[in-house]
Amino acid sequence: MLRLRRTRRRQNEEPAEPKAAPVPPPRPTIGLALGGGAARGLAHIGVLRALVRAGYAPDVIAGTSIGAVVGGLYAAGKLEALADWAVALKRRDVISLVDIAISGGGLMGGSRIAQLLEREIGDSRIEDLPIRFAAIATEIGTGHEVWLTRGLMMTALRGSYALPGILPPVRIGGRWLMDGALSNPVPVSVTRALGARLVLAVSLNADALGRATVIQDHGTSPEDEAFPLIERRPRVRAVVNLGRGLGRGLGRALSRPLRARLSETVDDGAIDPRIALARSPGIPTVLAKAFNATQERIARTRLAGDPPNVLIGPRLSRLGLFEFHRAADAIALGEEATERLLPDIAEAMKAVA
Repeated sequence: MLRLRRTRRRQNEEPAEPKAAPVPPPRPTIGLALGGGAARGLAHIGVLRALVRAGYAPDVIAGTSIGAVVGGLYAAGKLEALADWAVALKRRDVISLVDIAISGGGLMGGSRIAQLLEREIGDSRIEDLPIRFAAIATEIGTGHEVWLTRGLMMTALRGSYALPGILPPVRIGGRWLMDGALSNPVPVSVTRALGARLVLAVSLNADALGRATVIQDHGTSPEDEAFPLIERRPRVRAVVNLGRGLGRGLGRALSRPLRARLSETVDDGAIDPRIALARSPGIPTVLAKAFNATQERIARTRLAGDPPNVLIGPRLSRLGLFEFHRAADAIALGEEATERLLPDIAEAMKAVA
């Protein structure tokens, strides 16, 4: 009887529930801060490709200058269109994008560059993008850091990449805006404010940070006397071109020497250092290099105060700021730098989760 009762109890018992598999923690919101750096910013394409391939597609993007352009086109689903166009660029194509401006706030009008971008993104609005996005700009006069998080994306991009002295400022919402690298070159803080738990940042000057130092003892040398002789012929040619062109229009006359100087700038990463030292830099080179030195120091301070979880630093110091025709090199360096840090990103994901 005792044995029978035990049997009945077992028959009446409910079958045991299978043990549930452990639920993995939810993936933290990934933010990507894309820094400024002119042509070096094409490395952002490689960074994004590597992140997406590894399963770390960003949920939030904040971009400054060229970082805003690449990030914005990625958010709009146009990254590969940008990559195809950039890789096909030749040196002469870069020069053809220059539209010299007689008046306005820059040497260039910037309309040719804007038209190329507008073909891809049209009248897209930032608030309609599938991921959170912000383009960073700087207000002229006040120096305010401005986060462009709504409105026409094309206008926001122009405001973010308006390199002072080279491209004209852009009026948005009653404010005159210029390049965001003057206030937040690598916008880590913006991605966090937009909800990112894990922040990946891309600094295009990472291999140059800390390289600038103080030269405490410097002065003139006998070689300095040769510099005016080196500069005499280009200046004479520019004056002759200007004189010949007065009858055909001042704009065309001015554009010729400026285009020649810009063509030197396009190769600024490949010039032999000895030649570079003996050649006075052109206007675009002076403006871009001065701007880059400024943003390097700003970036150094801001990254120290608000570091990302992982800093991606492609080795781009040998790539000139205007060498857009070397897009394939920049993209490859961006991919390489990101793939090298994938284990660090995985560890950071675990720590945040």
